[in-house]
Amino acid sequence: MNDILRVAVVGHTNTGKTSLLRTLARDVGFGEVSDSAGTTRHVEGLRLMADGVPAAELFDTPGMEDAIALLEFIDDLVDPGERVDGPERVARFLARDEAAGRFEQEAKVLRQMLASDAALYVVDARDPVLPKHRDELELLAACARPLLPVLNFIADPVARADDWRGALARLGLHAVVSFDTVAPPLDGERELFDTLATLIHSHRGRLQALIEARAREAAARREAARRLVAELLVELAARRDRLADSEDDEAALQRAVERLRADVRSREQACVDALLRLYRFRADDARMAELPLADGRWDDDLFNPETLRQMGVRLGTGAAAGAAAGVGIDLMTGGLTLGAAAALGAIAGGLWQTFGHYGERLAAKLRGHRELTVDDAILRIVALRQRSLLVALDGRGHAAVKPIELDAGRAGMPMIADPVSVRWRKDALPEAIGRARAHPEWAEADGGHKDEAIAELARALA
Repeated sequence: MNDILRVAVVGHTNTGKTSLLRTLARDVGFGEVSDSAGTTRHVEGLRLMADGVPAAELFDTPGMEDAIALLEFIDDLVDPGERVDGPERVARFLARDEAAGRFEQEAKVLRQMLASDAALYVVDARDPVLPKHRDELELLAACARPLLPVLNFIADPVARADDWRGALARLGLHAVVSFDTVAPPLDGERELFDTLATLIHSHRGRLQALIEARAREAAARREAARRLVAELLVELAARRDRLADSEDDEAALQRAVERLRADVRSREQACVDALLRLYRFRADDARMAELPLADGRWDDDLFNPETLRQMGVRLGTGAAAGAAAGVGIDLMTGGLTLGAAAALGAIAGGLWQTFGHYGERLAAKLRGHRELTVDDAILRIVALRQRSLLVALDGRGHAAVKPIELDAGRAGMPMIADPVSVRWRKDALPEAIGRARAHPEWAEADGGHKDEAIAELARALA
């Protein structure tokens, strides 16, 4: 389409131009991201869509490596007293052999500038403002295209955002946006496109359509993510593993408990994998972010009592030391039923003291079947872990190439204290959990009112 907005993404080498495009496109596979200088050697484009309609094309360009020498070379192409405007000066350079030789990379940038409606000038805010940057900006300004500086890596403690804003203002560039490609702000895209629209008013309609489409996509993605977690919680709550008569001894119980634990871990990991795909990350990208994962997997054992302690979730009396910690055991004989909460940990490891002096008498009478369930405490931990992952994915860009250090010296899950997480940690579990307990068929199949329970839990996770 002839009227599609064309934007060149330009700047010095290794400022994060490709990273910016990866994050805007939500594509971890676009281009090549590396710490080595001059990774991008050719112009590469991508198209951003708004409800299936092309809204903008962005072009990744090589880094400008020798702006100081190029500016001197271009100045020498103009005779004393000759009046030549910026685009003509650039055109004279592009017609010279040096544009295919000594200044080949800069020539690619300037050609794309002239072929574009506007440009994003990506700055590594950790760098000091140097003469080479001023010369780069003078060369880019000579192309007579609107130029929007984008301050990258502003989350780094050594970022010099104020220095850069001051230097850019002295060069007449007062419209500046901050957009960290590794940890972009939730409203970062909107601010970037809004500011760009003020510079190129003729494309404001397309950019506004892109902003609104991106907002709808983000809302739909968050809703889909919460439903994935809610479905996980419903299926875990509904699960009941009945022990056969042949599994009546303590060793058989231990094996059954381990099978349930392994299945719960596997089901939770399947949800993690689905969330990473939903947010368009790869499993090995997850370990590079500030996520409670290692190689795309949870770093802490879900059933480790220390994990629950760190998250502020309490197990029942005697359960933390029991072999069945985190697994409820329903014991049924005749009209006698001991609920999962009361019986948690009482069977495993000989922890009959949970029932006081009645324990041994009860044990002697148990001749019915036993069912293993996932304890409420484990459901709380699953909800908290998954919510933490959702928050991390929402705030992660598609450009990180190095691990980010976690705070608090803990390799697993930092405590999260937002109101929703506090409710999942302290308050009664949502009623949908109780309904799932009464529908063991929901653990394997859809049907009935399972979808209603999932929707209710999804709202409880928001």
